[in-house]
Amino acid sequence: MTADQFLWVLARVAGLSSYAALAIALVTGIGLRTAVFDWLGSNRMVRSVHEYTTVLWIPLAGLHVVSLLLDTTARVGLLDVFLPFHSTYGTLAIGLGALSVDVLIVVTVTAYLKRRMRKDLWLWVHRLAYAAFGLIFLHAVLSGTDFSDPIVSAITWGTAATLLTLGVVRVLAGRLPA
Repeated sequence: MTADQFLWVLARVAGLSSYAALAIALVTGIGLRTAVFDWLGSNRMVRSVHEYTTVLWIPLAGLHVVSLLLDTTARVGLLDVFLPFHSTYGTLAIGLGALSVDVLIVVTVTAYLKRRMRKDLWLWVHRLAYAAFGLIFLHAVLSGTDFSDPIVSAITWGTAATLLTLGVVRVLAGRLPA
């Protein structure tokens, strides 16, 4: 296996793992306020999983990006990572990934500033994580080379369907009191 092949595999594994961590963070986050996971145990446990996976996606996404930057075959430059639609290769797919990184950076930074922000503003920014997930989903569908694998495809589409279902439940059933 060449260095570029290793970096490509590493980028794929890290990207899928980051997607999974973010999906779990969003599912547990929405589940906390809709009481969907009450049967699993206390909200404290679900909140712990939410907080852990919220932080876990960061190094995994970082590994995904660094691997692609080092992989000469991928043709991804540093500007392509943060400046949406700058890449000359896979412009739409990589641009959506860059846009999702930008949005998630804002969401992550504001999570640490939560106590210093007005609650309504923080909630609005925090909900951008769902838009970022949608962008990541499209990025994965358009650029992911693993979608021919039925397991990867089922997991990716399954998590998107779960979030959509929980979102509908949240809209119809409303928010639990704080």
